[in-house]
Amino acid sequence: MWMKLSDYDYDLPAELIAQEPLADRTASRMLAVDRSIGAISDRKFAELPSLLQRGDVLVLNNTKVFPARLLGRSETGAQVEVFLIREIESDVWEALARPARRLPKGKRIDFADGLSAEVVERKTDGSVVVRFEYAGGFYEVLDRVGKTPLPPYIKRETGGGPDGDRVRYQTVFAKHRGSIAAPTAGLHFTPDVIDAIKNGGVEVVEITLHVGYGTFEPVRVDDLSDHRVSPEIYEINVETSERLNAAKRDGRRIVAVGTTTTRALETSLTRDDKFVAGRFAAELTIVPGYRFKAVDALLTNFHLPKSSLLVLVSTFAGHELIMKAYEHAVAGRYRFYSYGDCMFIS
Repeated sequence: MWMKLSDYDYDLPAELIAQEPLADRTASRMLAVDRSIGAISDRKFAELPSLLQRGDVLVLNNTKVFPARLLGRSETGAQVEVFLIREIESDVWEALARPARRLPKGKRIDFADGLSAEVVERKTDGSVVVRFEYAGGFYEVLDRVGKTPLPPYIKRETGGGPDGDRVRYQTVFAKHRGSIAAPTAGLHFTPDVIDAIKNGGVEVVEITLHVGYGTFEPVRVDDLSDHRVSPEIYEINVETSERLNAAKRDGRRIVAVGTTTTRALETSLTRDDKFVAGRFAAELTIVPGYRFKAVDALLTNFHLPKSSLLVLVSTFAGHELIMKAYEHAVAGRYRFYSYGDCMFIS
């Protein structure tokens, strides 16, 4: 069993890390992986409707990214970057900060538009807890002051404008604000593609899982049996739970769009043996040995080496097949990570 983190490493040329989104969301390439026969084929995302089957249930994560990256200055005039992770209580947030060593308890940070914060705690893991002061509504101020929280492997400033990152680092079906990173497998969809999928006899339903720091937090142990992914909040409504349960009873496929959707669905079925409506914490960590109960097929982007997301995908499809698929994608010059191409695993 592939339980060592070092088993999930691969070489990726830096030029294959997508720095910009494609002009057309649907223009991405798609690597199709058939688990039943171990086959890999080069496709295009626009072909996804033809790969789905009548009666499938396609599950989207409708979380919405908020502008969680803030640039400000300390009392001494030094530039400070604050990346919001989660709200602890009203106006009090856990955050990552740079440079954290210069932010002791009591330090004040001033941002634009009258927004300021005071450091109320420095945590042992290097994060800080800050309390905000502002006039008006917090999220309204944040929308004016904050920047789109692009991943660190995108080596450029956040783009503005009508087609900038505020729009492109957001799915077209985003509804409920709460994520600090996009559910990137969903970035390829347009309303026309969703309509084509529905017209093919596929049910399309939505859940909400707010993507937190745990999704992309580095794995810090080599023995994966010791690894735990931080909990993330998800919600399933009554109609969606009923449709998912009906699909399972009928033996129809549940197709997850993204690893976040997968984690929420697997958490629900693992805990209750059925899909239950409500708001819960996704606490499941998927590593080799886990047997998938909810998801039958998965659309996902390509993930970082030695990441919990690569471990999840490899557990779903098999380690050797996924590492072979990644080797094929590198050789074929696929575009990697958030703004990159995708993989459909059936």
